[in-house]
Amino acid sequence: MECTVSWTGAQASAGNAASGSPMGFMATTGSGHTLLMDGAPDAAKPENGGANLAPRPMETVLAGTGGCTAYDVVLILKRGRHDVRGCTVKLTSERAETDPKVFTKIHMHFTVTGRGMAASAVERAIAMSHDKYCSATIMLGKTADITTSFELIEA
Repeated sequence: MECTVSWTGAQASAGNAASGSPMGFMATTGSGHTLLMDGAPDAAKPENGGANLAPRPMETVLAGTGGCTAYDVVLILKRGRHDVRGCTVKLTSERAETDPKVFTKIHMHFTVTGRGMAASAVERAIAMSHDKYCSATIMLGKTADITTSFELIEA
């Protein structure tokens, strides 16, 4: 797996407002997709802050973790021949107050929609993702206390 991240803010830093944010970045993934990222605005030193034109890099880490675990949960349920029809996961987090500002707490709340599924199947799928399959969750679990909850909605 590979990814190239390029600073797009050089032109904005030079005063060209049309180029976007002075702290903008574009990631190009090995699979050929692009993802824009931006820094938070800095009122004290605008040239060192972003323009809020895209997610922050750490937001993309959190989003990727949500995507990784949701993918696992859906796949595990489908492989178990459960009639899963929807899955969302809302992640809330806390970060350390000092650098490096690693994630210290992450809570994942899953909402799974399906037909005739047992809560135990959803609970098992989440646990399997959390404990065995989700690389992002397992990696972030080295610094963060990760908790989960879920609700099951009959469709």
